[in-house]
Amino acid sequence: MEKSSSCGFEGLVVWQKAHQFVLDVYKKTKLYPKEELFGLTSQYRRAAVSIAANIAEGYGKKGLNDKLRFYNISEGSINECRYYIILSRDLEYVNVADSESLYTELTTVQKLLFSYSQTIKRNSLSPNPQLQTPNSQLQTPNS
Repeated sequence: MEKSSSCGFEGLVVWQKAHQFVLDVYKKTKLYPKEELFGLTSQYRRAAVSIAANIAEGYGKKGLNDKLRFYNISEGSINECRYYIILSRDLEYVNVADSESLYTELTTVQKLLFSYSQTIKRNSLSPNPQLQTPNSQLQTPNS
């Protein structure tokens, strides 16, 4: 999941997927009614950005509890976005296929975030964290 510590949070697959989700939310919400600009559109975008931003911020924290606190905030924003996907579909701002696609993306981010958080917890208990990180988690999809 982490390419290397020198490439920063951008090397995290979970951040890359969260960032792509943000871009997709922005594309979809561009088509929302103008009267939603300061309502649902703004809230949905803010929550989506919060997912990726808190992953990035947590990555930069040194202490385990600090890291996990930011990842927990991301988890809350994931659940908030999940509701906005449902609401957008029910208001017919997006079609069923688009809502399912966004939902699938979001579920992937949630699973990756859970896995990454678990790996960090496990590594914090190990005297040599390098030995416990599977190679598959050290590569980005483009590697």
